[in-house]
Amino acid sequence: MCTDRPFSINITRQSIVKTLVVFSLSLVVLSGCDRSSSLDVAPDKGSTTTIGEGEKPLFGSLVRPSTPTTTDSPEIDVQCLKIDDFATTCGLDFTYLTGAKGKSLMVETMGGGCGVLDFDNDGRWDLFLCQGGDPTIADQGQAPPPALYRNLGETGYVDLSAQAVGFSLGYSQGVVIGDYDGDGFDDVYVTNVGKNRLLRNQGDGTFVDMTEEAGVGDQRWSASAAFADLSGDGLLDLYVCNYLVYDPLDPLECRNREGEYRICHPREMPFYPNECFINQGDGTFSAEAAKRGLDGPGSKSLGVAVADFTGDDLPDVYIANDTTANFLFINQGDGTYREQALAFGCGVNQEGMYEAGMGIAVSDYDGDGFLDIYTTHFYDESNTLYRNQNGNGFRDVTALVGLHKPTLPRLGFGTVIQDLNADGAIDLFVTNGHIENYPGNPLHKMQPQVFTNLGRQWKECSSQAGDFFNQKLVGRGVAMVDTLGRGVPDVVVVHQDTPLALLRSGTIQGNWLNVQFQGNGGNRRGIGCKVTVTAGDKKWFHQLVGGGSYLSSHQPTLFFGLGETTGPCEVEVRWPSGKTQKKAGATINQLITFHESDAS
Repeated sequence: MCTDRPFSINITRQSIVKTLVVFSLSLVVLSGCDRSSSLDVAPDKGSTTTIGEGEKPLFGSLVRPSTPTTTDSPEIDVQCLKIDDFATTCGLDFTYLTGAKGKSLMVETMGGGCGVLDFDNDGRWDLFLCQGGDPTIADQGQAPPPALYRNLGETGYVDLSAQAVGFSLGYSQGVVIGDYDGDGFDDVYVTNVGKNRLLRNQGDGTFVDMTEEAGVGDQRWSASAAFADLSGDGLLDLYVCNYLVYDPLDPLECRNREGEYRICHPREMPFYPNECFINQGDGTFSAEAAKRGLDGPGSKSLGVAVADFTGDDLPDVYIANDTTANFLFINQGDGTYREQALAFGCGVNQEGMYEAGMGIAVSDYDGDGFLDIYTTHFYDESNTLYRNQNGNGFRDVTALVGLHKPTLPRLGFGTVIQDLNADGAIDLFVTNGHIENYPGNPLHKMQPQVFTNLGRQWKECSSQAGDFFNQKLVGRGVAMVDTLGRGVPDVVVVHQDTPLALLRSGTIQGNWLNVQFQGNGGNRRGIGCKVTVTAGDKKWFHQLVGGGSYLSSHQPTLFFGLGETTGPCEVEVRWPSGKTQKKAGATINQLITFHESDAS
């Protein structure tokens, strides 16, 4: 039963902070492969680069100034949540295959992801899992197909992969879900090493490949992606993060002084620019990233989140870049965007250093009505929490709230910020795992982590949370889904070459109220909807974010853990179209569905 860094910078981006950034960079000593060729020139295929003696073969590693500018706050005792892995019990038997053969190919280190969807519209949330295979096979049509698990409720999941898809998508990395054609059925976009694929849900339990017809077959190495209405016309557009110029059939080889294979440093590779596909409303898309200001130099992008970060009711786009400055594309209100991450304080960390950005979690963790950003990073860098300053920018508060030291010895990927047991305290989950997959690397597998927010401080609860957190794994994609309709989300974690996990809090500790959406036409999931829940003098705010985490898509539901609050509550929804609606006197411990057709 299922029930119980810095390598390059566009110095014209923001002259306001240019001097500060350059000064900070002067403190940094880079480590990694010692190749000195220009970043804008592709290395010769089949060539080899060597890691210098005494240097660390670390993807994005930095040597920090000896004196930190801030210190972590003292530890505080807290009641920690308990979490167990129910994957086997629930019938989820899936392993993402990297195809690693000891040659440390870069594409082996980054996938894979999970997408949450209700593919058959039965009210239960199913799972779509992309698959890797062997990246050295020229005919990727022979790669193993993806997996689709149908949710049966308390009896668990059943594998419908063969019936629903039954064909290979290539060497895949991530999954994003959205009803791009507005027919009421969730569609799937899969990012690959090579051509990405768009699968249209036919409504009969099967999917058909519409990549060519839709014009979204990006041929580059892609990572995370997001569906959101970026053009403001009510239709779901598609933003795709592209990574490095790298051919697994004829790769650049990187070795240490002993001649052993190592993962190449990202600075060894030119970047692929990102793409934004604008929905034309007829089943096709138009590639318009450059036209709309949604591309940027030196990107090497891995994570994306689309949300209103400035409080003007317009979607902005935040990008986690690897070893270069992150992007924050601010919506200009006319369908175009302006990159302003450095000016807004979320392009680099508080020391002015670039980091190896992987995953993104977006949440109003401090309850001030503005969305904050948490990004996962490389080993010995620490993850970063950017607190939103009332829509006027961000401040790196990582060390101030106790999140700096605990993540230094980890390499983070997928992440979520969410109250996982409804006790009223926001939790933070991160899956970890090194990218250096050479045999015998003691850092390759790492323990996952979970933290609980105490208001002004975070407390790590990993050692008390359960046996799962004592395991060393190589985690990548993370997605939230309420598999049983309990009111709090479970967490799906995709591991490399090890079975996935379905994590569930053992006991619901408080009350909850959840909200989902039924949009009109082109945005039926309601991506971008904002919700404020009020009970007495307490308020909770969240937005249904496009993208987020790493290579994955969450259930399109907003979960509000109310703790001891008993209600009744007032729920206010603001749709991306500007329409609003309210529900007064809402009882707690229920899921409310709002229909855009009822809004005004």
